[in-house]
Amino acid sequence: MSDRTRPPLPTALGIAALAAVLMALLVPLFAGPAANLAPRDLPVAVAGPAPAVDELAGRLAAARPGAFEVTTLPDAATADRALRDRQVYGAFVVGPEGVALHTAAAASPTVAALLTEAAAQLSAGTGRPVPVVEVVPADPDDPRGAGFAAGFLPFAMAGMAAGALLTLLVASRVARLLGLVAFGVLAGGVGVAVLHGWLGVIAGNPFVEGAAVGLFALAAAATVAGLGALLGRAGIGLGALLVFLVGNPLSAVGAAPELLPQPWGAVGQFLPVGAGGTLLRSVAFFDGAGAGRPLAVLAGYALVGLVLVLVARRPAVGAAPYGGDVAGPATDTR
Repeated sequence: MSDRTRPPLPTALGIAALAAVLMALLVPLFAGPAANLAPRDLPVAVAGPAPAVDELAGRLAAARPGAFEVTTLPDAATADRALRDRQVYGAFVVGPEGVALHTAAAASPTVAALLTEAAAQLSAGTGRPVPVVEVVPADPDDPRGAGFAAGFLPFAMAGMAAGALLTLLVASRVARLLGLVAFGVLAGGVGVAVLHGWLGVIAGNPFVEGAAVGLFALAAAATVAGLGALLGRAGIGLGALLVFLVGNPLSAVGAAPELLPQPWGAVGQFLPVGAGGTLLRSVAFFDGAGAGRPLAVLAGYALVGLVLVLVARRPAVGAAPYGGDVAGPATDTR
């Protein structure tokens, strides 16, 4: 490289400073939510006879102020139904022999462990441990949910890469659209083959699980491609920010939205990774209960992204071996 093509020292120092600032922003974004996991209005139920239920609900509120959003229910059967419908994460059931904890670890093994700890604190001094009933258990091959959570990082990265590459290398809008749809279908098949068939970390209907993974992959890729079609390289960067740099740490895939500092836990559920994690849990472990909102969120991202790919007038932003010269106005955008 000649001296003329080397960046001058101020430019090199500016790049170094910018990278350091980026690191300073990304480290707390990724580490901050994980370092501050704690229940914040976590939905739980207390079920049983009215006097005992009111007393136990008061003890929960006093032990951890602001930690739980308590719903009182009449009996254990109603509490178990609320767990299966994803209305609560756990239920403290008051019966003739004392209090039992009913959990839905499939919704979040982290929350189930936290509630078990809270139950142990409530029973301290009584000499009788609180029995735990797993109403909706986690998959036995992934009891801590680590495999489920780790699977979403490559899903998000692949979706981001697919959207960026289609924007950079394919000038035809119709071809980009077909490429995005093909990626969604293939990603759904590959994802369920790995998570369900190979690793065994999900155990629902594989066709429904594949559809959920495919919709998430399509939403992620279409977000990047749509913003890229609208704004060029800046749009690709914005899409990567939504899908990965911000969406991943706020997704709570490995924990629960109610454990993250608010409002970030709620915000994460309106980004592709958070919505994708919630949707896949719902179809894999809860027969679709709680799938409505994440399904709508992902469908919205996918639809808006695909529409932008079709209607945006900006030409492809990379080299153009498959669509003509893209340095000037695009002549083949069909």
